[in-house]
Amino acid sequence: MSPAEPFPLYFPGDARRPFSSDAATRRFAKVAQLEEGGRVLELGCGPSGSASVLLAQEFGCSVVAADSDDTSLLRMRERVQSLALNGRVEVRRMALGTPTFREGEFDAILCQGRVLMGLDEALRTLRPLLAHKGRLGMTYPVRVGRVTPRAVVEFWERRLGASLLLPRELLHHLAQAGFEPESVESLQDAELDTMYRELEPYLAKSPSEQAGWLREEMALHRESGKATASYAFLIGRRKEPGERPPATRDRG
Repeated sequence: MSPAEPFPLYFPGDARRPFSSDAATRRFAKVAQLEEGGRVLELGCGPSGSASVLLAQEFGCSVVAADSDDTSLLRMRERVQSLALNGRVEVRRMALGTPTFREGEFDAILCQGRVLMGLDEALRTLRPLLAHKGRLGMTYPVRVGRVTPRAVVEFWERRLGASLLLPRELLHHLAQAGFEPESVESLQDAELDTMYRELEPYLAKSPSEQAGWLREEMALHRESGKATASYAFLIGRRKEPGERPPATRDRG
């Protein structure tokens, strides 16, 4: 296998993405304290932009649904128009690794089921776009379980150009990048099995190089017999320099 192509990591556009359920979007919206008029950026919205639609309809947010794929954007625009959400959801084409917005423009930035940039680059790039106390919710590969096979470690090092981190290490990177870490959750064995099973039909019509990476990833998972590498969704609040830590919940 040749060296990994640049980010974003490939994910078939029509496939159901991890952490993209309506329930997951609602959980994020509540943590982010989104309300009427809140400004949200969904990066890598895909052809359905389900998070953008839900946040506009249920929470009254003003959403920018961004992607780099013209076919996905066309279908997303058609969906926005059919739902009469033109005033709430703006569909925009952009290079996902270099979003061009004003500093502090968004109350929340959301990326579900796509890995658009390396971890530190993503945190460094997206933090300035958040308003004071704005929330970032993003997906990233993670190491799980007590023992990770060498083949899995080496695959993800080639894929990411960096070490595969534990969930607590992801939170540490959040803190180091100027965020207050709030939560991290990862796909469990059954969820990961389902994700890979649903991805399989898309591989035959995917570009061979990109499909090759997914096939290798899926084969390593099946050889392990259980999840040793997974995907995590982490949430962090933009923290300002000199900000005091939150009050402890321990009253004893």
